[in-house]
Amino acid sequence: MSAPQGRVPAVRRVIVGITGASGTVYGIRLLQALHAMEGIETHLVVSPCGHLTRSLETDVSKEELEALADVVHSPDDMAAAISSGSFRTSGMVVAPCSMRSLAEIANGVTSSLVTRAADVVLKERRRLVLVARETPLSLIHVRNMAAVIEAGAIVLPPVPSFYTRPRTVGDIVDQTVGRCLDLMGLEMAGLPRWGGAAP
Repeated sequence: MSAPQGRVPAVRRVIVGITGASGTVYGIRLLQALHAMEGIETHLVVSPCGHLTRSLETDVSKEELEALADVVHSPDDMAAAISSGSFRTSGMVVAPCSMRSLAEIANGVTSSLVTRAADVVLKERRRLVLVARETPLSLIHVRNMAAVIEAGAIVLPPVPSFYTRPRTVGDIVDQTVGRCLDLMGLEMAGLPRWGGAAP
């Protein structure tokens, strides 16, 4: 069924934030999965440390990463569309989420577009998924996690599920990315799922 004349068909907008924690591959793979889906418009914002970590951990260039997104925002652009609650989105995934970014979100400090966009998602009661990447955790980290959870965010550490019998690092990454997409109400094709133990 086509949209009524004069109206634009609905597109789901998903914000992807990438910060400086180890695990840039989670954000890259998330963008790849979203890019393959119909009707999804991705908005990407990468912190300066996110780009530094990308260059240290992967062979993916800045240009190749940004090409995976429909819209790319500068982390310094506090006037970007995603900085306002009137710009409607389905929510945001920060993958990976550094402890600094987590602390800013937990305390309402919006010094960059990554944390401002997350703050907007929380205040608008939209879905915020934080792939918090640190170990071991200090009490400060745990308290900040509790604060964002109380505010409505979901903290999803990239903890692999070995019951799926992963064979590669890519399998392990896909399991976490698939869970992020589940929480955004999206389906990752081919994701192994638990169906109960055999009798």
